[in-house]
Amino acid sequence: MTEDEAARRSGAAASTTDATAEAAVLAWRAAEPGAVLLDGFHALKHALRFGGRVRTAVSSDKAAVLGLAAELAPDLTGELAERVTQIPAATLRTLVTRVHPTAVAALADRRDRAADLAELARLPRQAPVVVLDSPRNLGNVGAVIRLAAGFGVTGVVTTGDLDPWHPNALRSGAGLHYATAVERTDPDALPPGPLYVLDPEGKDIRSVGLPDDALIVFGSERHGVSAGLRARAAELVALPMRPQVSSYNLATSVGMALYHWAATSRSPRVPGTL
Repeated sequence: MTEDEAARRSGAAASTTDATAEAAVLAWRAAEPGAVLLDGFHALKHALRFGGRVRTAVSSDKAAVLGLAAELAPDLTGELAERVTQIPAATLRTLVTRVHPTAVAALADRRDRAADLAELARLPRQAPVVVLDSPRNLGNVGAVIRLAAGFGVTGVVTTGDLDPWHPNALRSGAGLHYATAVERTDPDALPPGPLYVLDPEGKDIRSVGLPDDALIVFGSERHGVSAGLRARAAELVALPMRPQVSSYNLATSVGMALYHWAATSRSPRVPGTL
């Protein structure tokens, strides 16, 4: 091959690469309205693994993404090779507010709200619903969703102003929104089921069984559960805590309560149940 031929082929390859990257950016811009941001490898991995509809995925280091897949998600290596488009690092920085250390981002549809609400309302229920009453911190919301997915509960419902599908919640939840029903509702529109409200004045949770159809309600660290939901409680329950300690982190509280449910329930939804 002559130097001129090599140069022509190299130029053609570069032109193809540039066109592919440009097409990926156009697809991103078209998908952006109404889509949610999957920020980082784990968010994209879990969205694909749990049936999320991923519209477009881009990376400034596709080889590194596929290396992570080979190590952490070999079941998705082929799919990621097909879906992820390489784009320049400078271009990726124009698409996202902050580039994730794994240098990959994607846009996807939310789970279907009507289907989620139907799933949350369906009785009998084999696993509780976690209710976050007016949470204040999106990172905590995501951490709770990650816990809920791991414990196999029916879903997570929030009240208040925060969107549980905000990119910051998706980031801290590692995309596990696609593994469980996640919705925001008014306090008066919660799914059916008895309310077990976490409250310092409640019974020690170790003395209370959390039924599979329970709504386990948590307030924020500072304000607790609203008076309206507290008044509707079938039971107030408290986590054991050393005197003079103000509170646990929200995600820690949820993890303790869900572990208590899993340790005492005979539901087939409990992880590890044979």
